[in-house]
Amino acid sequence: MNRSLEKIDPVSVPHRTLYTGAKIPAVGLGTFGSDRFSTSEIAEAVLGAAAIGYRHFDCAAVYGNEKEIGASFQKLISSGITREELWITSKLWNDKHAEEDVIPACKQTLQDLQVDYLDLYLIHWPFPNHHAQGVDVNSRDPHAVSYIHENYMKTWRQMERLMERGLVRHIGNSNMTIPKLKLLLRDAKIKPAANEMELHPHFQQPELFHFCLENQIVPIGYSPIGSPRRPERDRTPDDTVDIEDPVIVKIANRLNVHPAVVCIKWAAQRGQIPIPFSIRPEQYLSNLKAVITQPLTEEEMREIATIDKNNRLIKGQVFLWEGAKDWQDLWDIDGQIASA
Repeated sequence: MNRSLEKIDPVSVPHRTLYTGAKIPAVGLGTFGSDRFSTSEIAEAVLGAAAIGYRHFDCAAVYGNEKEIGASFQKLISSGITREELWITSKLWNDKHAEEDVIPACKQTLQDLQVDYLDLYLIHWPFPNHHAQGVDVNSRDPHAVSYIHENYMKTWRQMERLMERGLVRHIGNSNMTIPKLKLLLRDAKIKPAANEMELHPHFQQPELFHFCLENQIVPIGYSPIGSPRRPERDRTPDDTVDIEDPVIVKIANRLNVHPAVVCIKWAAQRGQIPIPFSIRPEQYLSNLKAVITQPLTEEEMREIATIDKNNRLIKGQVFLWEGAKDWQDLWDIDGQIASA
């Protein structure tokens, strides 16, 4: 770990306020290694990021590194950072949607992360469709199904029980769509506090973004700089590169920063919480500094709003079910939930 890096006072990092009144840091460290980094490298990045001022960490059981990250959390707490200072998110993986699996899965995550509670627990995908680690884009779960709201609500009821038992402070979703969220908001006893979704300048999802804000659901944006290290299976020839966009590059030149910093600034100013991933200290420091240093101008924010290319990078093909037309069926493109 590089101890000579500049340190940011965590108090200076902006927060978003959830509908409960709880405050979540406005930038976090993602911990998905994209099959390119070892668990020890990611665990070391958690330590390094905390040392320079991060307090928000976005984890998931399926990332396969929660035990190592848990050891890092214990080191941080032993060093004097209190558990209450940390915001820890994790996610329920697709093969644990059954009613009897939700609470044990969360308890396993708590054990692995070596904490007594999670600040936020998300349902990672709205489908119980599973895939093995490292599979290619054509891999399919033979038991995959389309979204079945009745089944999703059974999973959600167990998420609510986790809150009632004090194992998690907030519950939410990831990779949801407006039609699915409308059904959830109609039927939930405890409403979602956050929705984690792909958000970057070339994929701004304005309709879903504003729907979340209007319903007091905090949008958390993954792939905030366009996920340059995403798995090969998620790459298609039509993908665009946010950090090479002339508008982003022009603003970066004005500020004398890397274009990735502009993407993070835009995200935080717009109102979502970016969770960029990096194991490189200079990069995760610049990502944190992005939210507390010179903001983008109103004109620059308007200019970035014009470069949305509706370019989804994480398409989710491996979650498709038999009979689905293509990956767009996962995302309810026409406003209707696709069924088998």
